[in-house]
Amino acid sequence: MDWNGALEHSFEEAKPSLGKGAVADYIPALAGADPKAFAMAVIGVDGAEASIGDDTTAFSIQSISKVFTLTMALSARREKLWKRVGREASGSPFNSIVQLEHERGVPRNPFINAGAIVVTDTVVSDHSGNAPANEILGVVRQASGNDAVRINNEIATSEETWGDRNRSLAYFAKSFGNLENPADVVLKTYFRQCAIEMTVRDLARAGLFLTSGGKDPLTGKCFLTRAQSNRVNALMMANGHYDMSGDFAFRVGLPGKSGVGGGILAIAPGSCAVAVWSPGLNSAGNSLGGTVAMEAFTDCTGLNVFSDKTPRASDYRE
Repeated sequence: MDWNGALEHSFEEAKPSLGKGAVADYIPALAGADPKAFAMAVIGVDGAEASIGDDTTAFSIQSISKVFTLTMALSARREKLWKRVGREASGSPFNSIVQLEHERGVPRNPFINAGAIVVTDTVVSDHSGNAPANEILGVVRQASGNDAVRINNEIATSEETWGDRNRSLAYFAKSFGNLENPADVVLKTYFRQCAIEMTVRDLARAGLFLTSGGKDPLTGKCFLTRAQSNRVNALMMANGHYDMSGDFAFRVGLPGKSGVGGGILAIAPGSCAVAVWSPGLNSAGNSLGGTVAMEAFTDCTGLNVFSDKTPRASDYRE
């Protein structure tokens, strides 16, 4: 089976779900997204790629950006990072304040908002002489191979204007001594990283290094050690979809990370990276149509980390 056929099947399976989810209207700049929009792309470790739908439309990756800041922080801080942020599933909404207070400012994992803010704080510290958000953008551009990937300033401003809950999380972490920098400085970087926008083709390409032990299989650029790459994938599997991460693992069987802009990035180690975008969200803030499409994709391709017959990219060449 070829990539194009897999994407066509996934799109057909997702169609009944398109338009049924709710867009993230608590961020006004995202409220105008079309809940019926859909795009999906895949790129293999051999460079073979395919896409379907609105694949030239750029969208805000939101929390998917946390994968790239975690990559930067883990590469720089190594095991010291885990003294400041945990690795366990939260079982709570991604913006829970109660959990952060109960655990004395140490977030449960890097993908809930509090955890991502702490991770962003390390990036701010490590790039204090430069604009940290631009450093994050630079890593995303390098991973995606596209210098046109940008930060949407309108979305960043909207995030900042309506980001009171995230401010609370940052100041809670700061009050427990778990931020190295002023909270407002960290938040400005955090809001800007969430406003990075790109197409599904860019996003799939940007995740390709996680298929191959932290090294981009097409360019040879090393972003992480193999052990670090394995850990990022493990965290994506366990925590990448907030309090529906278990459901995503059950249905899709791949490490993945969602964003409230409607995007999902999924990694099939040794084979391919897949990205989908559909702005209608389910109750946990994950793309409704995108999750259905991802499930259909792994069902029809056998790309599931729990399968003993997982095919490789070479099996999909036409």
